[in-house]
Amino acid sequence: MIIKNGPERVESDGVVLFPFDDFSLPFKNGLRLHLVPYKSPVDRTRIVVAPGPAGAPDDLRVIYYGSVRKVGDELWMWYLGQGDADTDWMERVCLAKSKDGYHWEKPNLGLVGYRGSKENNLVDMLGGEHSIVACVVFYEPDEPNPKRRFKAIIETKYRSKLFGVMFSEDGLTWNEFEVESDVPAFEPSGGTKFNGCYYLNGHGGSHFGAVRQMVTYASYDFEHWTLASCVGLRRGDIPPRPMLEGFAQGEQIHLGASLWNRGNVVVGLYGQWHGPLNNDRRHVEMDLGLVVSNDCLHFTEPIPDFRIVAAAEDGFNHLPRPWLYKHSAFAQGQGFENIGDETLFWYAPWPEQLSDGVRLATWKRDRLGFLKPFDPKALKTPNGCHVISAPIDLQGRDAEISLNIDGLSEHARVTIDVLDEQFRPLAGYSGDECLPIESGLKQGVSWKKNKAVRADGSAVRVRLNYTGVRPEDPELYAIYVDRTK
Repeated sequence: MIIKNGPERVESDGVVLFPFDDFSLPFKNGLRLHLVPYKSPVDRTRIVVAPGPAGAPDDLRVIYYGSVRKVGDELWMWYLGQGDADTDWMERVCLAKSKDGYHWEKPNLGLVGYRGSKENNLVDMLGGEHSIVACVVFYEPDEPNPKRRFKAIIETKYRSKLFGVMFSEDGLTWNEFEVESDVPAFEPSGGTKFNGCYYLNGHGGSHFGAVRQMVTYASYDFEHWTLASCVGLRRGDIPPRPMLEGFAQGEQIHLGASLWNRGNVVVGLYGQWHGPLNNDRRHVEMDLGLVVSNDCLHFTEPIPDFRIVAAAEDGFNHLPRPWLYKHSAFAQGQGFENIGDETLFWYAPWPEQLSDGVRLATWKRDRLGFLKPFDPKALKTPNGCHVISAPIDLQGRDAEISLNIDGLSEHARVTIDVLDEQFRPLAGYSGDECLPIESGLKQGVSWKKNKAVRADGSAVRVRLNYTGVRPEDPELYAIYVDRTK
């Protein structure tokens, strides 16, 4: 199926309609968007990958600036480690594995020597001889060339080029591809393959305004990348507003965004750089914010400056003396996954000198934001509070609709209408015929005479209505439209 929510025509077996995606859910009446900030159920600082034991290549620092990808039934994390034995600044790529995203093991890979031994979890990337300061990994199990199933973009300082392309058959031993041309100065953190094209997201490029803006480079073969980048989001002031001249000053975007490709929409968490007017980097604060895109190039903030992962309570008053005045700040890598009934996201402290491990933020599955009625007048109108989707071309295949929703009761209900592209109701799919729906992460929708939406060759829209004596209670987190099995 294809949802008509932007310039790209992305075919998939299902679409997800998030409440913060205004291109997929464009029409709303009497509804307010709420985003859900991460709140740890136990300890505000939940470190899941910590520095290793004495003598390990990561015994001094564990720095994220890496990636988490699902490989088979495991999660693999490529992260940066620093050892206490290094006299100069040196970051090597290490590997950790997990089944649940909470508990990680560091396998003994036996590939790269460190302090006279190969008994460690270092991957063979540049032989462990050169410092790597960022590593964005892609995994494509269906890649025809097995030697390129793992792909990576690295930022390194071992030669004049900062931007390196790597390939691997197993994700452990990597081969460098000699790129003929180089992109401008750029710090990457996220990447995905969207509609047949590879996209690499970060901050930098050559654009007017603040140094740190979200930019994206593109490639169709992973070897040759555009030398120009697309500005996806700006936070810095540009004329006619006053421009700040300091490198650290003002509102900027740090490292672009970690990208979560959901087929018809790309969700990202980006670094909100809050720079002080005194231009002192020790006073920089950095939270994480939510962005969304329907073409992987142009991003919007559903609620500007909303701190979905706030850094303010993460051990900021226990920092070492050289950074005594350092404010709280986070940095993201590439890593978003749905595991079981949860959405997982990994991040770490910034700057790297203070990184004592990779953290984990969690939400209930896909519950990053919800729509809820707010307008009493709209509730009382004949149309009531409702939301209508963009047209969805079912491409001749029947589909099922389900909801991620909470707050339903006998007094607070929602119903679903299926409309044609011109907003006309389809017989047998009216809200009046919709059977009662319960709260849950993926609750199926049925009507009195239909369970599946029958495809007749035309596009459909989904309309959700808030009803009952307490229609202000339900919280809509997502609508799923999936092909029937």
